[in-house]
Amino acid sequence: MITFFVIGLTVHVVFFISIFDIYFTSPLVHGMTPHSTPLEPPASRLVLVVADGLRADSLFTPLPNGSSRTPYLRGIIEDKGTWGVSHTRVPTESRPGHVALIAGFYEDVSAVAKGWKENPVEFDSVFNESRHTWCWGSPDILPMFAKGASGDHVYTHTYPAVEEDFASTDASKLDSWVFTQVKSFFKSAQSNSTLKASLWEDKNVFFLHLLGIDTNGHAHRPMSQEYLDNIGLVDAGLAEVVSIIEDFFDNDGKTAYVFTSDHGMTNWGSHGAGHPSETLTPLVAWGAGVQKAKGVTEPQPYNDGFLQDWKLEHLRRVDVSQGVLPLLYLNNSERFKAESMYTNAIQVLEQFKMKMMQKKETTLSFLFTPYQLLTESKQAEFTQKARILIQLEKYEDISLCQSLISHSLEGLVYYHTYDRFFLGCSVVLGFVGWTSYVVLVILKTHLVFFSCVQIPGRNLARLCTCVAVVITVFLLIQRSPITYYIYCLLPVPVDTFKIIAQNFTCVSLTVRNKPGSCMAVYFCCPQVVSFFHRAMLTVGLAVLSLWPFLSGLFGKAKSRSLSWLVGCLCLAAFPLMPVVGREPNIHLMLLVAVCAYVPSLTHSSLQQKRGLPLLNQIISWSTLASSIFVPLLSSTRLFHRLLSIFLSLTSTYLLLSTGSEALFPPVLSWLMFVWINIEQEALLAQGMSSRQELSTIDFSANIDITKIRQLKLDDIRRSYFFVFFIITAFFGTGNIASINSFDPASVYCFLTVFNPFIMGGLMMWKVLLFLIVLVISDLMALHFFFMVQDYGSWLDIGTSISHYVIVMSMTIFLMLLSVVTHVLTSQRLVLWRQRKMHFP
Repeated sequence: MITFFVIGLTVHVVFFISIFDIYFTSPLVHGMTPHSTPLEPPASRLVLVVADGLRADSLFTPLPNGSSRTPYLRGIIEDKGTWGVSHTRVPTESRPGHVALIAGFYEDVSAVAKGWKENPVEFDSVFNESRHTWCWGSPDILPMFAKGASGDHVYTHTYPAVEEDFASTDASKLDSWVFTQVKSFFKSAQSNSTLKASLWEDKNVFFLHLLGIDTNGHAHRPMSQEYLDNIGLVDAGLAEVVSIIEDFFDNDGKTAYVFTSDHGMTNWGSHGAGHPSETLTPLVAWGAGVQKAKGVTEPQPYNDGFLQDWKLEHLRRVDVSQGVLPLLYLNNSERFKAESMYTNAIQVLEQFKMKMMQKKETTLSFLFTPYQLLTESKQAEFTQKARILIQLEKYEDISLCQSLISHSLEGLVYYHTYDRFFLGCSVVLGFVGWTSYVVLVILKTHLVFFSCVQIPGRNLARLCTCVAVVITVFLLIQRSPITYYIYCLLPVPVDTFKIIAQNFTCVSLTVRNKPGSCMAVYFCCPQVVSFFHRAMLTVGLAVLSLWPFLSGLFGKAKSRSLSWLVGCLCLAAFPLMPVVGREPNIHLMLLVAVCAYVPSLTHSSLQQKRGLPLLNQIISWSTLASSIFVPLLSSTRLFHRLLSIFLSLTSTYLLLSTGSEALFPPVLSWLMFVWINIEQEALLAQGMSSRQELSTIDFSANIDITKIRQLKLDDIRRSYFFVFFIITAFFGTGNIASINSFDPASVYCFLTVFNPFIMGGLMMWKVLLFLIVLVISDLMALHFFFMVQDYGSWLDIGTSISHYVIVMSMTIFLMLLSVVTHVLTSQRLVLWRQRKMHFP
């Protein structure tokens, strides 16, 4: 059995890590030849202003009286600049949005392991290519661009991280701090000749990161007065800063301004998914090299109705998507536009060439399959034709450059995922080997085998050694990473143990318990579907509620059967409730337990903008820490100890709840309690009158190994019920989706200062509170392995990872839980000598 656990733990740890090596590796390429436009740029400096979390409709929609809450930016839109909607790409998080804006590429998916805060690899950016860059704003955003810059020309000025408090009296102070710092900076430059000389140089960038709108949106929702007032504050502050900058540079007309947002926000104050309120962000540009406002009389090619809602149908709207040079924003010659597009195409092509060369060097020539749409001959044809067209001043044919960019980006994805199928097959073989090994162990334990043919162990060892040598040589020739050896060689020892466990070929079988009886087949399809369609849990629970009536138990245990029916139907209501966007319902929580007092007091304090009370933090963290040890103070009798564990864990769950999900633990625990009792009745109905009464069972009692019964048909049903209930515990309240679509409201009892790792850990602990034990089929794990996404919204990416992590971590967790369960159920702490005798 020890060998079985060691093999299982090793295999599942490898499978657990595999998705991060197969799906979440960095797509960035280094070592390319740099290219730049040969023509003089129209601007000497850029002022980039990012209003974090600002929705497009919040900026552009006029007030009921027809005026604008952003009169300065509205004036820019109608006179001096070009405006539009920037269609951001998911995941709509702060880091991905800023990386796209400043570095010009889609988020490095390997940054998911860093919480979207740290750079897993270095990357180039506008800041890195500038002569000097001055940044003001959040300590979560600015350092990652300074860390990736070469030299020491990126200067960051940030406020303390503790200022990012969702319970702050006024989060707009973060933006006021930025505007104050910028004004002081230019004022001090007037008397500092060295700084002034640096500011007057070309290729300078000024970056203002404004986090107040995002913080107010999380804390008070985007429709709140705090959020809307913050937008007005940004508009006024921006007008003042622009005036100071223009005065400093004597209105030389060499400054370009870009105002935008990294992402939007849902009505319930979250972001990370692909809802239009998150992906539609405002873009306003003006100044040097930017096209001025252009009136239109004909209908514009937009059918979303925004122009009419925003009263901007008379002005040209220019929407942009990431990765495409917005030519309509440029106010320059046709040649400048053509040269810019050509340079952009060559830059992307250089990345493609480097990626292709790297993959070609690590792949045997007869196995290498080039990207057919952009072979080396086609690359030369594309670039030569585009260069000739520019020289002939046929600038209207820039579509050739756009086509080259499109093919190059597709080719980058092709080579980035080149080994994915090969590695996936290796993992599949490992899954198949492990699953076969487990099945054979079970069959060998519970079945009688006849007509078995022995397989010589020496021949088996030779075969496995030859296979391992061939795989190793193949990987050495291709200079594969060390992890490739693990994935490819893992199936070899797994299959070896499988054959050793069997050690014979079976011709016929007979069940030990009842000869001739057939094993019931339970498929995992409903459980898999429930990961994506939570309503399937409702259907399943409704069906399970009929079990006592269909099995004949109702006549023997009517009250318990009715309790089972009511419990299943009550639990079935939770999967139908909203996953994200739930409004806090503190009054409902007050009906659950006295522990709801702390969330109620916290909610009241946050509503009055008085911050998070220290006493609440002490109570919350103390409850969390003690919940693990308090059950050890109770009796080790079955129902006493289970009730103690339930109450202890529920208290922590309540502190992490904001609404109806607070009722979920009592309902689930009630159903589990009924299940234990009704299974006892089922055993009695089968004639096992000698079964021990549940009320007399003591966890600390020694188990008589001779009384362990053999596997029976009902055990498969019990396993199926248990898997279904645990999946319901995971997804019945939508906590997984709540984690992946970040909403900090659940952790306000513990902290309100932004910290993604602590907040995420607390929300994950909320999910794991009711994970007692779970053995999900490796077929489900294999299913989710192929459904892992490295693209799309953070909700989609995070959910796909969560599904795989859940089904893969069960075996690992089971190994550790066997120890924890023993301690929680059989051990008891005695804090005094005279032991009270309420329970024997």
